[in-house]
Amino acid sequence: MRITTTTGLAVAALLRAKMRSLLTTLGVVIGVAAVIIMQSMGTGATALVTGELSGLGSNMLMMIPGSAHGMGGPNRSAPLFTPADLEAIHRECPAVRYAASSNGRSARVVVGERNRSTNLLGTTAEYFDIRQWGTELGRTLSDDDQRQAAKVCVIGETIRNELFGAGVDPVGAEMRVHETSCRVIGVLEAKGASTFGQDQDDLVLMPASTFARRIMGDDKIGVVMLSAVSEDRIDEAKAQVESLMRQRRRILEGEEDDFTVRDMRELIALMGTVTGVLTSLLAGVAAVSLLVGGIGIMNIMLVSVTERTREIGIRLAVGARARDILAQFLVEAVVLSLLGGILGLLIGAGGSYAASRMLGIPFTLPPMAALLAVIVSVVVGVVFGVFPARKAAHLHPIEALRFE
Repeated sequence: MRITTTTGLAVAALLRAKMRSLLTTLGVVIGVAAVIIMQSMGTGATALVTGELSGLGSNMLMMIPGSAHGMGGPNRSAPLFTPADLEAIHRECPAVRYAASSNGRSARVVVGERNRSTNLLGTTAEYFDIRQWGTELGRTLSDDDQRQAAKVCVIGETIRNELFGAGVDPVGAEMRVHETSCRVIGVLEAKGASTFGQDQDDLVLMPASTFARRIMGDDKIGVVMLSAVSEDRIDEAKAQVESLMRQRRRILEGEEDDFTVRDMRELIALMGTVTGVLTSLLAGVAAVSLLVGGIGIMNIMLVSVTERTREIGIRLAVGARARDILAQFLVEAVVLSLLGGILGLLIGAGGSYAASRMLGIPFTLPPMAALLAVIVSVVVGVVFGVFPARKAAHLHPIEALRFE
């Protein structure tokens, strides 16, 4: 029997019980839709994280104490850096364009009767060049502010809105930071929430020298932010900084570094690996429902074989071969599964788009995931349709005709 005739008979049989056929595909629909949504959201989250990490700064490097692994921060058991280290990097690392200290802590800031706990960062002028972060009002910190340990600060948009009021120009106003009064000299451009949900505008920056003298009482540096001269010299800049710091920290050949220099490519690769593993795990869990859907198809096909036993007997009696019966029921199972796969793909794409819009994640529909979902749905139909089809094909014509 030709495949077109077989397919026509299979589709006609399914259309005779439209509601049952639709409900049978529900397991496959849910499974495929869940896999598509998980893959799409995972790919979108990876793209978002990668974009935001790339946007942290141009050719940025970060040096922290200790042999930290993963996404860990400074290791306080290792010696911190000093202002002399920063000067040496400026002087002896030609592949490094900018280098800035970065020390942070939580602090309470007060303006009049309003107060707020925020992130306080002590840094130098080049920090703003590294982060490519300008001001909406006023100016950023300068080298003169650093040399004079000036009691000035730059604030984020959130601090302005909470302490001064939205739209108010706070430049020149006094603000108490911890126990130190400082003058606001600028408001940073708004950046909004980070990938991890942290408000990047909820911060106050002051000169590193002021931070060391007025806040911490120590000029040690916890993090050094760096920027290479160009993208193709990032590895060269990293090598120069590592060589210099090994000399300054008197690390002998063969000994492990007590500091770590990272670049954004490492962080991007790490985050890509993490989100990729999580996406695969969630997609694997969602794919379990495909197994449930396949079992549902097999169950309904077995019922269909029982209900149509006399029909099968008649077809065998008038000359149909066993392989024709096998093909018809196998095609029915595949059509059910393929229909579920297509519906699941459409629902998954729509659900992914809606979820992406709600969560602010870039919408991406991986072509391979869509193709794989359809292929898997066909495979599910074949695998779970073989047993019912074989049962129908091996019915004896006389016994089938006698079946009531």
